[in-house]
Amino acid sequence: MILLGEGTVITRNPAQPFITRGAVVMEGTQIVAVGAYDTLRQQYPTATQIKAHGKLIMPAFINAHHHIYSALARGLSLPNYNPSNFNDILEGLWFYLDSQLTRESVWASAVATYMECIENGVTSIFDHHASYGETEGSLSVIADVAKQLGVRSCLCYEVSDRHGREAMEAAVAENVRFGKEIGASCRNGALQTGAEVAPSHTESSAIELAAMFGLHASFTLSPATLAYVREQNVDKLGYHIHIAEGFSDETDSITKYKKRTVERLYDEGILGPNTIAGHCIHIDEAELTRLRETDTLVVHNPESNMGNAVGAPDILALYQAGIRLCLGTDGYTSDMLESYKVANCLVKHRSGLPNQGWVEVPTMLFDNNRKLVEQFFGISVGQLRPGAVADVIVMDYEPTTPLTAANTNGHLLFGANGGHVITTISNGVVRYQDRQWQGIDKAKLLADVREVASQLWQRSVSS
Repeated sequence: MILLGEGTVITRNPAQPFITRGAVVMEGTQIVAVGAYDTLRQQYPTATQIKAHGKLIMPAFINAHHHIYSALARGLSLPNYNPSNFNDILEGLWFYLDSQLTRESVWASAVATYMECIENGVTSIFDHHASYGETEGSLSVIADVAKQLGVRSCLCYEVSDRHGREAMEAAVAENVRFGKEIGASCRNGALQTGAEVAPSHTESSAIELAAMFGLHASFTLSPATLAYVREQNVDKLGYHIHIAEGFSDETDSITKYKKRTVERLYDEGILGPNTIAGHCIHIDEAELTRLRETDTLVVHNPESNMGNAVGAPDILALYQAGIRLCLGTDGYTSDMLESYKVANCLVKHRSGLPNQGWVEVPTMLFDNNRKLVEQFFGISVGQLRPGAVADVIVMDYEPTTPLTAANTNGHLLFGANGGHVITTISNGVVRYQDRQWQGIDKAKLLADVREVASQLWQRSVSS
C-alpha cells in the first residue's frame, strides 16, 4: 500500500474536486482513498509513504494519438529534403524513414518515447506505428517496452499501399497477429480481455495493452486494400486512421471516387464508435454530420498541424456538433500540457474569438481522453477517486497567484508544463520518483538509443 502526500490534490472528480493538504492512498492497481493527509495517515499507518513535498497531486495524462516510430528523427537532416507541401513531408521524410526502421530501431524509438511519456506524466497512449523496414513482430517490440516502462498502450500498425502489395499484406498481418497475441479486441465499444505482463523491474501490477487496426489515410488505401482489411479483420478491431489531414486527402478521394474522404470511408465500413480519426482538418459540413452520426472519435493534434502547415480543424464546429473530441500530439511531443496550450491558442486563432477554447480544450484533455481509455481498456482512469486505476503524478508547480478548484485549468494552461512532473505512478507502480527512475538505468538505455539512432541516420543518409 502506498500513501502519496501531502500536497494540493486536483482530483478531476466532481464530487470532490480539490483538496488542500491532501493525499492519495493506493493498493495494488487501484486508488482506495483520497482525502485529508492527516486523516489518511491515521487510517493507513503502515502504508509506504511517497512524499509529494506539498506540490500538486493530479491524475496522469493520456495521449490519444502518438507516433512512437518518429522518435529517432529528432535532429535528423536528410539530403535534398526541402518540402514545400504536406505530401513532400510525407514522402521525403516519414515514408522514407519508416522504410528504414528495423526491430532494433523500433525498440529504440519505443524506449525514447515511453521514457518521455513517464517523465511528462503520461501513462496511457494510443499509438499509430509503421516500420516497413521490418514489419513482423514490431508491435510486440513496442509492447515489451511499454510493459517495462509502464505506459498503458493501445497499438496498431499503419496499413498503406505506399510500399506495394506485399508490404501492405504484411502490415495487415501484423495488426491481426498482435490483436490475437494480446487477446484483446474492442467489440461493441468494450474491451473483452487485456494482456497483463509484469514489468521486469517490479513485483507489482502489470500494465494493460490493447489493439486496434491501423490505417494510414484514404489517399494511400485502394478499394482492394480496404476490402482485404475488412476480410482479415475477423476480430473486429477498431480502426485508427488519419482523415483529411492534408487537403490532398480530399482531392484524391473526389478525383478517384467522386466523393469526399469521410463519405468514402463510411461506404467502406471504416467509420464507427470504435474508430479513431486523427485530424479531420479539411472536412465539410456533410462530413462533420457523418462523423457525428457514426459516433466516430476525432483526435486533434494542434502542434503537428501547425508544423506541417496543413491548417487547423474547426474545433468549435466539431464540439458543437457533439462529436467526441480528444487531444493527441501526432508524435510531435509527449508533453500533453504543451499540446493543451497550443490547442487553446489555435482555437482562438482560427475562430478569431479570444473567448473560445476555455471549455472545449480542457474537455478534450481531461474528460474525453479519459473516456477513450475507459472505452478501449475497460478501466477507470483520469480521476483520483476510490476504485479508479492508480495513475497519479506529482507536479513541482508553485503558484504565484491563488490556486482554487475553479481556476486549476488556468494555472496549468499558463503556468505549467510536462517538465514540472517530478513523480509518476502508473497502475499503482512508482515508475519515476523525485525525477529519478525506479529500477531503470536511464543513462544506459539512452546511450543504447543514441547508438541505434546514429546507425539509422547513417543508413538513411547513404541509401
